[in-house]
Amino acid sequence: GLFWGTLWSVVGATLGAIGAFLLARYFLKDWVKSRFRRHKALGSFHQAVLHKPLAFVLAVRFAPISPFNIVNFLFGLTAIDLRNYATGTFLGIIPGTLAYTWLGVAGEEALQGGDRLPFFLALGMLTVLSLLPMCLKHKGT
Repeated sequence: GLFWGTLWSVVGATLGAIGAFLLARYFLKDWVKSRFRRHKALGSFHQAVLHKPLAFVLAVRFAPISPFNIVNFLFGLTAIDLRNYATGTFLGIIPGTLAYTWLGVAGEEALQGGDRLPFFLALGMLTVLSLLPMCLKHKGT
């Protein structure tokens, strides 16, 4: 269902993100750095983490279009502490996970001949969440 599906997905994704973060920080630091050293955005990423760590993690996680696995490794290269990273990840992925889970639950109901309105509402929510970071960035410029 929607509640348990969302809860277990958020818990599982957060634990996986913490694992990747710790791997990047303590075991794969040189490899991850070599893979992303050429990217200009890495410096900006690091500066944003230093300025407002929790707020930056929340902003990155809130966008369900950000590359989740890559971001886990990139955060491991920064100076962010585990508490801010884990808290920001847990809270920040709730909206997108809720939308994806609702889409699955509502889609199953619609495919079984039930009401289709919840499916389209969930699809709309996911669309809004996906476009929101771009709209906010555009508004801020």
